Amino acid sequence: MVSHAFAAGIDSSTQSTKVEIRDIETGELIASGRSTHPATTPPRSEQDPEAWWSALVDACSQIDDSHLKKVKAVAVAGQQHGLVLLGDDGVPLRPAKLWNDTESAPQAEALVRDMSPGGWVKACGSVPSASFTVTKLAWVVENEPELLARIGKIMLPHDYLTWRLTGQHVTDRGDASGTGWWSPRTGAYQRHLLDRVRAGLSNALPRVCDPRDDVGEVVAGELGIPRTAVVAPGTGDNMAGALGLGLRPGDLAISIGTSGTAYAVSSTPTADASGLVAGFADATGNFLPLVCTLNATKVTEVFRNLIGADYDEFDRLALDTPLGADGAVLIPYLDGERTPNRPTATGLLTGFRSDMTRGQIARAAFEGVACGLLDGVAALESAGVTAGERTFLIGGGAKSEAYRRVVADLSGRTVTVPDDDETVATGACVQAAAVQGKEDFAEVARRWGLGEGTVVQPGKGSGPAAQEARERYRATRDLA
Repeated sequence: MVSHAFAAGIDSSTQSTKVEIRDIETGELIASGRSTHPATTPPRSEQDPEAWWSALVDACSQIDDSHLKKVKAVAVAGQQHGLVLLGDDGVPLRPAKLWNDTESAPQAEALVRDMSPGGWVKACGSVPSASFTVTKLAWVVENEPELLARIGKIMLPHDYLTWRLTGQHVTDRGDASGTGWWSPRTGAYQRHLLDRVRAGLSNALPRVCDPRDDVGEVVAGELGIPRTAVVAPGTGDNMAGALGLGLRPGDLAISIGTSGTAYAVSSTPTADASGLVAGFADATGNFLPLVCTLNATKVTEVFRNLIGADYDEFDRLALDTPLGADGAVLIPYLDGERTPNRPTATGLLTGFRSDMTRGQIARAAFEGVACGLLDGVAALESAGVTAGERTFLIGGGAKSEAYRRVVADLSGRTVTVPDDDETVATGACVQAAAVQGKEDFAEVARRWGLGEGTVVQPGKGSGPAAQEARERYRATRDLA
């Protein structure tokens, strides 16, 4: 039975803002809204933070007022790593640099060179790449020094929306762990890391909330949410995705979107000096080591267009081709890939023969993406992460039958594809409900039945063929 208390979860991604309204007691989805953001084109990928707020207002306007009035708690999940700079008047000083803005690659290389990968891992749990906030601030310092004296607040994207909701300059441990100046191991800012970029900015950082902190009440009236609704700290999108899955220590999530990620909840922090594993914190008090690949569904999209197939046909062609693609191998670094000592690797397709079929090309594309992500899983395990319990497949690619089958067969794992694919917005709802009810996150997830979905078993007899396909992939990988 639906109660009269709802939670609102906000997912502000690179592409859009999504809002979910869920019943706090049952987790039932009551209503939702969505509004797009301006498109970006890396290497410069920037958006005006005001566009996120406008999208949030628009998304809320699509939800019936009667539902909004029953909202008792709100949480924001946002794209990680972005840099938002506000003046003392609260106005953005420039467009926000997003996670996929790679203009700061030279600054990232310089920072790592100056302190060594091991030094960064010891200080903040990760080796910063161009996606990390610290490198984007370094870019601003070098390229727009006239702004520095005007910086009043430094924020992440989700922090900005929380600030607009409440007037509070706060963040959470999960999103803070992707900045490059906060340590999951110590649970504190490493201000000397920020000082390496620019001294004197520490006072502009937000307060890091505890996972179940009540940040304050809603002060913004244009959303239609009551001013008495409490606001949770919010978090980064990957951390919210873990909440939306009900991920527990030992569980693994593989997300296949434009880029791909593999992450697991861990009870202990990681320290991978190779730079493959980012040692993030999660939104609950645990840790969320994560591997990101730049190339995922855009790879299969490129090859789908090359052979002139629609989505259903491309899936069917791959599924009708044996595991291993009859010897064809794709290394899917189409737009480069960050690998140890090789930050500009390129793609490679091998195994061409005169009788090569469209199906072999399709199968090789799916398997190349999956093998790259499973390399990420291996990196997690090498960093000491236990990922032998449940395995979830999420993201846009999880809708593809071919991706489901290929991941299950190549990994040898039983894969669960959640019934609800908006795991980030759902995770924000979980956080809001837990803060409002002063509950444990796991209890909310259990009550809402999170983690259920379609189960895909590895194909019978697929083990030897999968091992051969992955060995062939690994042998080809270093040639790319």
